[in-house]
Amino acid sequence: MTKEIYPPEFLKLLKSVDAKRPKTVIDHILEYGQITTEELKNTYGYNHPPRAIRDVREQGIPIEMFRVTGSDGRKIAAYKFGDPSEVRSTQLSGRTAFSSKLKEALIEKHGARCNIYLEPFPIRELQIDHRVPFEIAGDNGGLSEDIDEYMLLCASANRAKSWSCENCPNWKNKDILACKTCYWAYPESYKHIAMRDIRRLDLLWSGNEVADYEILIEEAAKVQEEAPEYVKKVLRSHFKKKSS
Repeated sequence: MTKEIYPPEFLKLLKSVDAKRPKTVIDHILEYGQITTEELKNTYGYNHPPRAIRDVREQGIPIEMFRVTGSDGRKIAAYKFGDPSEVRSTQLSGRTAFSSKLKEALIEKHGARCNIYLEPFPIRELQIDHRVPFEIAGDNGGLSEDIDEYMLLCASANRAKSWSCENCPNWKNKDILACKTCYWAYPESYKHIAMRDIRRLDLLWSGNEVADYEILIEEAAKVQEEAPEYVKKVLRSHFKKKSS
C-alpha cells in the first residue's frame, strides 16, 4: 500500500502518542499504510486486536476498518487512518484517563463485579468501560463525570463487548440513543444487542457450582445437544409444567 501524506498537525498528534499499544499500531500504519488483525496477533502478540485499535481511537485518532485476504486465504480485518479532519478535539486515553476514585465509586455503587456476567471478580481484574463507546459518544459523553456513564467489566466481557460494538451497524451511524438501548451498555434493561432483536443470558459457575456445570454438560451430551440449547430445553420444560 502506498504511503499516505498526512497534514503536519495530524502527524504531530500521531507522534505525540507514547503509550506502547496505540503507538505500536500508529507506527506500523505510518510505515506500511495499514495493519491487519493477523499482524497484531502474530507480529505484536496482541490476542485481542480490536482493543489495540480502540486504544488508538481513544486518542482521538480516526481509524477505518476494511477487509483483506489473510495468510490462510480467508478475509480478515485491516485498519488504516481515517480522514485527518475527523480528529476528535478532545483526546481520551481509555485506561490512563480513569481515576482510582471513579473505580472506587463504581464498586461502591455496584459492587466488585462484572456488569455483564454479574459475578464478583478481584478488583484488579475489573476494567472501567464507557457504557456508550467513546467512538460513538465522543465529546458528548466520553468525559462525563456521571458514574452512571461507566461500567465495570471483566477482561472477557470487555473483549466481547469491543468485538460486538465494532461489528455493529451503529459503529458507523453513531446513534447514541441506539447504544443506550443496547445490551452492551445497559444489560439490566435493553431492547437489542448490536441492533439485532435478540436476548442473551451470560452464566458463570464458580466454586461448588462447577460440579453443577459438569452435570449439565454430561446431561446435554447424553441427548447429543449443545449446552446452551439444552439449558433452553430444560427451561421450556420447567415453564410448561409450571403453567399446566
